[in-house]
Amino acid sequence: MSVAAAVERTGGFIERLSDVLFRRPRMLTLLLLLPPLIWIGVVYVGSLFALLLQSFYKLDDFSGLVVHELTLSTYAELIEEAHLQVILRTIVMSTMVTLACAIIAFPIAYYAARYARGWMKAAFYLAVMTPLWSSYLVKIYAWKLILAKEGIITWMAESLYLSWLLEAILALPVVGGPSLSFSYIGTFLVFVYIWIPYMILPIQAALERVPGNLIEASADLGADPGQTFRTVLLPLALPGIVAGSIFTFSLTLGDYIVPQIVGNSRLMIGQAVYTLQGTAGNIPLAAAFTVVPMAIMGLYLFMAKRMGAFDVL
Repeated sequence: MSVAAAVERTGGFIERLSDVLFRRPRMLTLLLLLPPLIWIGVVYVGSLFALLLQSFYKLDDFSGLVVHELTLSTYAELIEEAHLQVILRTIVMSTMVTLACAIIAFPIAYYAARYARGWMKAAFYLAVMTPLWSSYLVKIYAWKLILAKEGIITWMAESLYLSWLLEAILALPVVGGPSLSFSYIGTFLVFVYIWIPYMILPIQAALERVPGNLIEASADLGADPGQTFRTVLLPLALPGIVAGSIFTFSLTLGDYIVPQIVGNSRLMIGQAVYTLQGTAGNIPLAAAFTVVPMAIMGLYLFMAKRMGAFDVL
């Protein structure tokens, strides 16, 4: 067959295929989506299924080998006091970080949505997004130096004659420690700094959708600023707050680097998974620990969807 005939036959095939796909757009959509769907199914869903399967195995205490028999004994270990404390500690930290991010982010997002214009709006986006461009580890180690016993916070407290206040904070039970860099307070501060951009942007997007005449109407009807906030702004901005909380809560729930570098020796879920699958070699228990935040976030996402959070993402 000559080259010209081969080219002609190929062109005819492409034309027929184009006609078929034009008449059947769903087939074209399926062909376009098939490669990424296969990739997601094999790499993502497949790995999650393997992880879930591993959580139903158990570790033989005598030999240290994984027994490949389906059992719920590994999940029974999660209700032991030490493991429950790890889970509860992580959930409490994630909740507190999410609440703090929402409280700090709301006035910033409100100002950006209602008052910032032109170059001020650009400066707002630049200020919020710039920290996300820097290295994750660099930011954490920078905060470790800031919070250290010889860091700038201690120096400022001494310069302002507030060392007694810093010492009183560090003396608090549970959350305190020898220094801010070795305490839950330090871990909390770093988490808030790292994740707050993910709370500001969804709230700002939600507030921009609030018509200004609603706020004016509330004032015309005699509502004070507090009533306007509770009855108008907060309900309309709630989907944005929930959308931001999806990021802050889930990212805190699974993070192990921040508490590993800034914090005390008490484990969180991410650290427990890292330790169990690494040093301890207890893959089934590590997998069971991993299922916990997945289950929590599954329930959380279901509730967030019911509240319309996905509409502002």
